[in-house]
Amino acid sequence: MTDLDPMAWKGRSETCPDNLDAGHAQRVALALGETAPAPGEALPPLWHWAFFVAALPYDMLGEDGHARRGGFMPPAANRNRMWAGGRVKFPQPLRVGEPAERRSTIAEVVEKEGRTGRLLFVTVRHEYLQGGRLCVDEEQDVVYREPSPPKLQGSQAAPEHGWLETITPSTVMLFRYSAVTFNGHRIHYDDPYVRQAEGYPGLVVHGPLIATLMARAYARANPQRPMSAFSYRGLRPLIAPRPFQVAGRLDGDGAASLWAEQDGMLAHQAHVEYGAPR
Repeated sequence: MTDLDPMAWKGRSETCPDNLDAGHAQRVALALGETAPAPGEALPPLWHWAFFVAALPYDMLGEDGHARRGGFMPPAANRNRMWAGGRVKFPQPLRVGEPAERRSTIAEVVEKEGRTGRLLFVTVRHEYLQGGRLCVDEEQDVVYREPSPPKLQGSQAAPEHGWLETITPSTVMLFRYSAVTFNGHRIHYDDPYVRQAEGYPGLVVHGPLIATLMARAYARANPQRPMSAFSYRGLRPLIAPRPFQVAGRLDGDGAASLWAEQDGMLAHQAHVEYGAPR
């Protein structure tokens, strides 16, 4: 991929409408073990990842189950895709049952040399609008890496927590989250593929699912401090069905630290900004 021209992809855009169907919100709630918001109510933070799906026919999918690269996203043949992290701002909530639109633009394409080979970093900007108003402003970081053994062991100890919840990621939970997000990536449901083609010891828990569970744990522990911004990054994958914990603590000055841990070691990290307590 040394012949990739980043400027040929930077600025590429697409638009995806969605009516934020209440029935689908109920299915998302079931996938997460939650109560569904009613029509007109606010969509919980990060649930928007289960909407605005640009679905494609089978012949436009790659071997890994994702959309074939070289359409909206740059080509990355023979590389494994990971959702590395991102940054989300919430100017105002999206409302269930009301038409909305996602406008997506490739903001940056950078190729670097890493310890395990060449890495292609793609940053995508998403703007979610409803009634002409910006409701969610997001940047997602996607990385394509050359095939190599995944890093599975943590190297950073988890800090002292203010709240903590234990998650047991069953295969049914992974299937349901793949279904409600229409995510065809085979690492989340195809055990022979994930072991033989991508080198993981089992099914991989979705990065967006982990982020959503971290945000949910924060909201449960801090109902009077609604988040205004959420940034997150994955340090290593979590493999089902081994339990892990989502935890966090308030840092003061309108900020909180969140993380996912396993065996006392960090796996994912996040930072929250919140307004004055209600």
